[in-house]
Amino acid sequence: MSSTEDQIYIQKVLQGDTQSFAVLVNKYKDLVFTIAVRMLKNREEAEEASQDIFVKVFKSLSKFKGNSKFSTWVYKIAYNTCLDVLKKYKKERLIVAVADYNEKESIALESVFNLLVQQEQEIIIQKCLHLLPYDESILLTLYYYEDQSLDDIAKVLHISSNNAKVKLFRSRKKLEAILRTQLPTEIIENYERRN
Repeated sequence: MSSTEDQIYIQKVLQGDTQSFAVLVNKYKDLVFTIAVRMLKNREEAEEASQDIFVKVFKSLSKFKGNSKFSTWVYKIAYNTCLDVLKKYKKERLIVAVADYNEKESIALESVFNLLVQQEQEIIIQKCLHLLPYDESILLTLYYYEDQSLDDIAKVLHISSNNAKVKLFRSRKKLEAILRTQLPTEIIENYERRN
């Protein structure tokens, strides 16, 4: 569904056709849930937060002006709602130490990351993303899985585009460090021998 189609359903909802809201929920429910799980690190809380997010989206729909993509607006509400939940429960975030890697090792690990995606080893990647602090996990998810631009991500996270670029670089480094600890040694050695 394109942005134009989103706008058609938004107009229908605003004109009283509340059934049309289900189309928007179906389109964005998986990503909203992914954001909630990444930030809250708890499935039940993520399910509850997802419901709250869509209630907020529905109640605020008339405030959507179309200055950004509807998806960016929804992601922003999801992010802010999860931040509120985190503040409420004062959850601790896992901080992962990052070792310094030289450029060759970084390129090798990035290629390993791409290779894993191609080989559908999604479980390992999702597990590693889950170990990152929520804001870094969200940033990587939006950038790599949702193909969001740095400008759109900056709007969602309330940061500048330059800051988003820096955070993306640092988040990738942290993910590389986690991948190195989680991947079987033979996969890394195999890949490094071929390059």
